[in-house]
Amino acid sequence: MIARAPAAEARTPPDPPVREEDVARVPSPIPGRSLVTRRAVVDVVRAAVLDSYGVTGFAGGPVARLLGRLGLRQPGLRVRLRDSLVVDLDLTVAYGLPIAEVARQVDSAVRYAVRRTLDREIGWLRIHVDGLGYRPAAAPAQPASAPATPPGSAVAALADDGTDAA
Repeated sequence: MIARAPAAEARTPPDPPVREEDVARVPSPIPGRSLVTRRAVVDVVRAAVLDSYGVTGFAGGPVARLLGRLGLRQPGLRVRLRDSLVVDLDLTVAYGLPIAEVARQVDSAVRYAVRRTLDREIGWLRIHVDGLGYRPAAAPAQPASAPATPPGSAVAALADDGTDAA
């Protein structure tokens, strides 16, 4: 019989020794500065808000909506970058959902998105719920067992009864 080495020992080669000259070649991080525009912050906040469950959109007056259509301003969203990051939101929430819970989720989503993408903390976040978004449900479909009436038969039935049908 031939003696074999265990498979694990045969597959892993030994680590090469670390030399001091290799460590000296790796550059150290250079401190610097990054610049984030106000528009980038607005885009991050808008995406976080619209992805939140229960938010139907941004609210705003007619002037804000007009400026939004012209591309000059996002209605219902104001960002100030002074000493700290200040965000004001005017939202509409879906009808029938708990407003406080939707606002808590929006708060959490916006803070997380800004912290993750911009590596900054929000100093002040105000959420105003300006309305409820209500979308009526579609009309219920006819049951399959009900016979479908041809379009002309209803008019003919009314005419036979003496009713004016146009």
